[in-house]
Amino acid sequence: MRYNAIYKVNEAEVVMPNNSKSKLKLLYIKRILEEETDSEHGLTMNELISRLNDHDIPAERKGVYRDIKTLRNFGVDIQTYQRNPVEYAIASRDFSLSELMLLVDAVESCKFLTKRQAGSLIANLKLLASDHERALLERHIHVCGRIRSKSDSVFGCIDDIHEAMRRRNKVEFQYYKYGIDGKRYATHGGKAHVVTPVGITFSDGYYYLTAWNDEHDSMSEFRIDRMEKLIVSDEKATKNEQISEHTYTADEYESFNRFGGDETAATLLVDGDKVEIIMDRFGDRADIFPQDDDTAKAVVKIRKSEPFFGWVAGLGGTVRIAEPKSLKEEYRAYLQKLLDE
Repeated sequence: MRYNAIYKVNEAEVVMPNNSKSKLKLLYIKRILEEETDSEHGLTMNELISRLNDHDIPAERKGVYRDIKTLRNFGVDIQTYQRNPVEYAIASRDFSLSELMLLVDAVESCKFLTKRQAGSLIANLKLLASDHERALLERHIHVCGRIRSKSDSVFGCIDDIHEAMRRRNKVEFQYYKYGIDGKRYATHGGKAHVVTPVGITFSDGYYYLTAWNDEHDSMSEFRIDRMEKLIVSDEKATKNEQISEHTYTADEYESFNRFGGDETAATLLVDGDKVEIIMDRFGDRADIFPQDDDTAKAVVKIRKSEPFFGWVAGLGGTVRIAEPKSLKEEYRAYLQKLLDE
């Protein structure tokens, strides 16, 4: 009997390594803990063994203890909680719940993502949380006036543009804008734009490509969600001083709707309850001083443009241009032009 018992034990030890699923026991334990536990929710040893049995993986306490120790040595933060009964849980992850909430909110609020892309990204973000935390990531943000981009190709275009820059080749694409009938039309007479990519920026919810345009002998800018049929060209990229010296630096002069213009220091008179609008737009680049009990004086650096004048006009007189006099005159002329038209 003793011989038979030893034989059976040895037989089990021999058979188990040949069970392909038993070799995966360590990975299954890690996945089960990742999916079902967090700092507030754990699994008992019996529950862990039961979950493994559900996957047709034989397990016993000592073996699971050894696996947990191995995972801890590997760096997985498995904590033992002295509850009744004792529970085991992964207490910390690559992203905290609050960080995942922030990322989900950012994806929900992003203009350039299609509904399908946003849904796919959020689904992947949820995989980084436990089952219990995923319910808390069901967050739907309403962004007033948001218009979802209709293009699914933004990410692919960005990848191809970076590939072209690595290979030092040009890119080819068709570019579309809306006509007066509200329909999209290809620019450049329907011919492909062929340009040297210089860099990519993100502004006001959209990606932009800065590129050297040989036809214009200057830099051009394209909104990436308006590109279609983008490919990496076989034509080698243009090389010149403007491209090699092009840099993206922090601009102390505020642009409006990505319009450039002469750099100007402007003094604005601001109603007291509108000072936050100035701070939201300019941040700590705005110098704010009391003008009187109800008005602040804001000194800001701007790039002079019609969109800037439109921004001031849209605030309905609660923000007024005080200096310089030449800027006031140009603003007056802008308003008169609108009336005359």
